[in-house]
Amino acid sequence: MKQFFVCVCFVLCLSLASTVSALAADVAGTVRDETGGALPGVSVELRSGSAAPRLAVTDARGAYAFDSVPPGPAHVVFTLINFAASQRDAVVPAGGNVRVDVVLHLALNADVIVTGKSTFTNLADADRPAENLVGIAQSASQGAITAQQLDARPMSRAGEVLETVPGVIISQHSGEGKANQYYLRGFNLDHGTDFATDVAGMPVNLPTHAHGQGYSDLNFLITELVSGVQYSKGPYFAEQGDFATAGAASISYANSLEKLIVSVGGGADAFGRALVAVSPAVGSGHVLAALEVGRNNGPWTNPDRFHTFNGLLRYSRGDAMNGISLTGMGYRAGWSSTDQIPQRAIDRGLIGRFGALDPTDGGDTYRYSGSLEWERSRGNASTRMTVYGIGYDLDLFSNFTYFLDDPIDGDQFEQADHRFIAGAKLSHRRLARWGGHSVQNTFGVQLRNDDITNVGLYHTHARVRLDTRRQDTVMETSGGVYGQNEVQWTPWMRTLAGVRADGYRFRVDAGDPENGGATTAGLVSPKGGLVVGPFHGTELYANGGFGFHSNDARGTTVTRDPSTGGRMSPVTPLVRARGAEVGIRTVAIPHLQSSLSLWSLSLASELVFSGDAGTTEVGRPSHRYGAEWANYYHPVSWLGFDGDVSLSRSRFTADDPAGDHIPGSLESVVSLGATVDGLHGLFGSARLRSFGPRPLIESGSVRSKATGLVNVEAGCKIGKGVRVALDVFNLLDAQASDIDYYYGSRLSGEPLGGIDDIHFHPAAPRTARVSLIVGR
Repeated sequence: MKQFFVCVCFVLCLSLASTVSALAADVAGTVRDETGGALPGVSVELRSGSAAPRLAVTDARGAYAFDSVPPGPAHVVFTLINFAASQRDAVVPAGGNVRVDVVLHLALNADVIVTGKSTFTNLADADRPAENLVGIAQSASQGAITAQQLDARPMSRAGEVLETVPGVIISQHSGEGKANQYYLRGFNLDHGTDFATDVAGMPVNLPTHAHGQGYSDLNFLITELVSGVQYSKGPYFAEQGDFATAGAASISYANSLEKLIVSVGGGADAFGRALVAVSPAVGSGHVLAALEVGRNNGPWTNPDRFHTFNGLLRYSRGDAMNGISLTGMGYRAGWSSTDQIPQRAIDRGLIGRFGALDPTDGGDTYRYSGSLEWERSRGNASTRMTVYGIGYDLDLFSNFTYFLDDPIDGDQFEQADHRFIAGAKLSHRRLARWGGHSVQNTFGVQLRNDDITNVGLYHTHARVRLDTRRQDTVMETSGGVYGQNEVQWTPWMRTLAGVRADGYRFRVDAGDPENGGATTAGLVSPKGGLVVGPFHGTELYANGGFGFHSNDARGTTVTRDPSTGGRMSPVTPLVRARGAEVGIRTVAIPHLQSSLSLWSLSLASELVFSGDAGTTEVGRPSHRYGAEWANYYHPVSWLGFDGDVSLSRSRFTADDPAGDHIPGSLESVVSLGATVDGLHGLFGSARLRSFGPRPLIESGSVRSKATGLVNVEAGCKIGKGVRVALDVFNLLDAQASDIDYYYGSRLSGEPLGGIDDIHFHPAAPRTARVSLIVGR
């Protein structure tokens, strides 16, 4: 009987096992990116019932498979470096097979070399956005602008690419060849201080610049080649260093084009532009070649005579996982300029609204660069290296006070900057598992050297030098190392922890030996974040961290005022910033991505080098806080809407009888847009950009007016690959200002002490441009 019982049990177990085996199923599928390319090396985790998690990795075809999966609910998670994780729920039937195919989207902080015009995708355009939300972002104010969004916008200048970043305003207070004026999060960022920008992996901001610290000239940008703009706000991310306090933007160029681009345009005020871009296959890669020429007089009584010559040559091969790119760029421009003008000169009838008081102002500049980018991914790790060299020159003539300092020859001054920049960046990302938790670790090293052979300030008359106020040679060397750790503790919570260490060496060989010397400085900046969700397509974020911006090297060694000869104290080389933010991002409503953030940012000092005087002005500590709401809605394939609102409050935190308002600080920004594309061959866009009144002096008693402009684009396809577009800027012909200041100046015949007045640079009046575009 005992033997019989054992045999029966054995037979029953075999029967049960065979039954379970017959009920079990296979779960299989493929993983692709937004362009349809297969993604090998994706880690796939399957959870089913109470069984231990099972792991698989996609092969060269992007395929994976799990066999013998018991029937019932299953949860599948897909992870890959540089891509947002994707989660799928499936029900495994008894005895059947289940196919789970996914498309992974690049994370908003993805670090990839080889990109195309369709590489970046807005989550609102994804098929299943809620299931792709995990890991797409590390903060509510982080984002990416797609090439499609950029192509749909009317742009009067290249720098307006950055106006796609919610809350950013681009303006100009001088000739078009000069770097734009930037505004963000309560900052008048001047020409780039506190906002870090790079293009094709190379930095744009220039420290210890003749005209302003962090000077960021984007006029060399060819907008049709941009494949996307990745942006972030606040000092929360370890890979970002100098100038990235208010925010940062990384502008990527496409490595190849789907078709030839030929664009010819013309319009009012002698505007003309021509672009040719080709992308032939060469061996296993592509060569991208582009040539752009342009001219523009603007509406000014003294014509701008802005003329540019711009070229790019790039060889690339690979994909989003592995690639190499060699890039050469060259840009040269010259212009006359109409700087800001005093309101009283118009009131007295001395000049018109678009007139100039010194018709000899202007400048010329060039920027030549070469870079090598290399990326290699193997399994759960990815390494990227960038090496670059940049040659740069600027010769700028300005006159903001007219006859205040020199009643005879006038106050025109020349600022000269000539330098060579060399740098390298190396980063390594690795996916791992700690105690069953998915982990991504990132480590990086960044090096940069600015060899500034001349940075000078000269008193001039009609562009002829009268005397030298300051002329120096500067060597500025910096290095940064960082590490960042991201842990997925549960399906609904992950953390971010990072630290960054930066070191600087400044050496100044000054025309006045009293102001020369060498100094060093360093900072350690911890950062962190928490992400909770997604719940019904919604994630919550909390971020905090420390950052910094550097000050002009000349201010770190100065002991004697170059203008007056009086004694001065050196300034702090690196200024600490402290920021925090909470926010929410949701894709719960179909075809809508919406994010809301509440933020705070403090600076230890708003030290600013005044290129006009050749000295560093010591500012007080400051605090800013505000809210941002960004939305993108794409209800149907041919219609899209976007709307952003930013509010901020900015104050100095140290007492001063002058007051606590920060001059030029924005309080509100509104941007609204509607886009039509692919509707019976028609396309178009209408946009409103508005920024509110700003205090112009510390007491807040003098304020600017609000500025609101409406720009439109309309066009149609007239043949295969041929389009005609009409752009109209300032459609309502608003008499608004691009920028306003309040300070003292002197016109000929006025009292020697000058007169305090509002000085402004008007926005251009209604202007139309027509373009014929082949390809794109």
